[in-house]
Amino acid sequence: MFKPFVRLIAPLAGAALTLAACQDAPDAPAPETRADMDASQTAAPSLLARALDIAAPEAEQRPVTIEQLGRTRVDEFAWMRDDNWQQVMRDPSVLQADIRAHLEAENSYYAQVMAPTQALQQRLYAEMRGRIKEDDSSSPERDGDWFYYSRYREGGQYPVYVRRAAGADGEMSGDEQILFDGDAEAEGIDYFQLGAVDHSPDHRWLAYAVDTAGSEFYQLRIRNLETGEDIATLTDESYGSLEWANDSQTLYWVWRDENNRPRRVYRQAIDSESRELVYEESDPGYFLGVGKTDGNSWIILSANDHTTSELRLFDANDPAAEPILVSQRESGVEYSLTEAGGRIFVLTNQDGAVDFKIMSAPLDDPRRENWSDFIDHRPGVLVTSLIGYQDWLVRLERANALPRLIVRRFSDDAEHEIAFDEEAYALGAWGGYEYAVDRLRFSYESPSTPTEIYDYDMASRERTLIKRQEIPSGHNADDYVVRRLMATARDGEQIPVTLLYREGTPLDGSAPVLLYGYGSYGITIPASFSTSRLSLVDRGMIYAIAHIRGGMAKGYQWYLDGKLDKKENTFNDFVDAGQMLIDEGYTRAGSMVAYGGSAGGLLVGAAINQAPELFAGGIAAVPFVDVLNTMSDPSLPLTPPEWPEWGNPIEDAAAYDYILSYSPYDQIHAQAYPHVLATAGLTDPRVTYWEPAKWIARLRATRTDDGLTLMRTNMGAGHGGASGRFDSLLERAEEFAFALMVAGLADAEAAEASAAAGADAPSEDEANTGG
Repeated sequence: MFKPFVRLIAPLAGAALTLAACQDAPDAPAPETRADMDASQTAAPSLLARALDIAAPEAEQRPVTIEQLGRTRVDEFAWMRDDNWQQVMRDPSVLQADIRAHLEAENSYYAQVMAPTQALQQRLYAEMRGRIKEDDSSSPERDGDWFYYSRYREGGQYPVYVRRAAGADGEMSGDEQILFDGDAEAEGIDYFQLGAVDHSPDHRWLAYAVDTAGSEFYQLRIRNLETGEDIATLTDESYGSLEWANDSQTLYWVWRDENNRPRRVYRQAIDSESRELVYEESDPGYFLGVGKTDGNSWIILSANDHTTSELRLFDANDPAAEPILVSQRESGVEYSLTEAGGRIFVLTNQDGAVDFKIMSAPLDDPRRENWSDFIDHRPGVLVTSLIGYQDWLVRLERANALPRLIVRRFSDDAEHEIAFDEEAYALGAWGGYEYAVDRLRFSYESPSTPTEIYDYDMASRERTLIKRQEIPSGHNADDYVVRRLMATARDGEQIPVTLLYREGTPLDGSAPVLLYGYGSYGITIPASFSTSRLSLVDRGMIYAIAHIRGGMAKGYQWYLDGKLDKKENTFNDFVDAGQMLIDEGYTRAGSMVAYGGSAGGLLVGAAINQAPELFAGGIAAVPFVDVLNTMSDPSLPLTPPEWPEWGNPIEDAAAYDYILSYSPYDQIHAQAYPHVLATAGLTDPRVTYWEPAKWIARLRATRTDDGLTLMRTNMGAGHGGASGRFDSLLERAEEFAFALMVAGLADAEAAEASAAAGADAPSEDEANTGG
């Protein structure tokens, strides 16, 4: 199932090249709650006590009255939205002066508060970087006469894409050829993000998309792989999605409009300045993408919102092909196509198949009237994706919040499952470039087990380990405990919760917890391995993931029960999962740190509005917190596409009232709150910078206690933050230092780290200048 452009950033999880290590864990002290902090301020100047003595910025209030559907609301910080925001995304220097001054004041205040943790931040960064094999590489994938892979060099921030020839014995041979050197290409550029990178079927050309502002407008370039020279820049307004036709001369690519929405698909010869418009989407709520079926027979043009699909096919062998509409869009009906065994297989929820069923159609005419049932719908077993081969069909399913891989042989329709033993784990699978093979490549990991990549022979059922994630600083999975618990929600539902903690961590309520959640768009947060989160776990924190409604951990209905007029379930599940950890003695009230990014930041904001007493702190990364105003502004990139997710408060009074009832910005009220850190990216097109800026300003002005209300804006990046793999770790280290500080685990180590670095904590003068 194609998932469109959404408010998503990576959770605290490691990618395949981001590795992990452990260190000797200190005894976990009792975390410092707000009451403890108040009492301790007379005894010793803790990091928190010192921070609370620093004056915070006071944002000017310029009330604006908004009339909508017979309702009135007042927004005193609406001025933070630059009316010229589209241009700011492309050129941050044009940001309105008063808004820039405010964001810079917030950054200065943040720097002053966090200054005493700088040595701790550097220690965290060094740990996280030390868990990365800096010269790591991906597992080579064969495509005809070549093996393709990517690698990093020691100290490099960006990947290097390379290939080597396939020898007569089927193994790699000859010298490596560099196709794209990310470090060289990014030199002198503050922000550098790659979209698609794809070689042509004849191996002569490379098409790649690059964003140098964080706005997600990609330049689309073509490189001659024989000379290494770029021959053309097709556009600087690409969405980043592209696909080669089989003639190796024609490229399909997606164009983004002035509101950052994918609106058109073009077909273009790589040696021509002229482009052919093959599709234009009239509905601003739909996203476009291009791809190709596994057997390379069809180019797929997908038009989707969050709950509805419409696909068109172009003959991949005909560069002038006319489109075939597979099935006209029908609200609430999703479908995707996979080529396998000389047929097309359709994964769809039509006919009430909530968790999806599989249908079959002729390869040469896969229109809807030719679909027939192949594997029936099984309630509670969500089919998430299919991979096609000449002789095999592989499906990835999820049941009881755990993934599984099922392999089906076409010759006799026999099926078998690839089994795994751990209590909680994550799987990935992909087919590679070659179609007429018996090999499936899959990855396996768990919160304690680094990523392992296997080649699996579907005929013999033998699995061969081809790569295990290396941890240069060392890692012993036996030092960690992974648990899968169930929390009973207030309406009786059972919420899966995954725990990771270090062996020996006290389970008597004294350990602080970092509680992570997302819970939107049907996106399921896997029980994966993360190199960075070990820096918290090794210091005595328990890391918990709440698999709440709004995701698909327990099937598609789990998603339906956490959206639109059931969205409150998402927030209740998160709070109830935290309460379960308190009731079961893992932690205590006031000792948890809530963490979520993007739509997960909405979760954090709603949770601390609902149950602030549970949390010592909240970290909301690029948070979607101004829900009512954003969903009422159809000019914003994600507003029309996301009305099926949240509701349309412009036209629907019930949607207006329901969104208002939980929108974190609108539901701030006079009460004590936990310490809060929000982050933002100035060029972020998904969650615009003014959402966290307004939220922090109102929260600081309204809360009744003296807790920290911090915001850090990356003035040169977008939704994902810093672009380099090491630069992004610096931002993660800052967030972790905040978590440790508010959980009461940072004071002694921050002082020790400062002393070890040869510098005492900054003086008052240094702190007041952010030094």
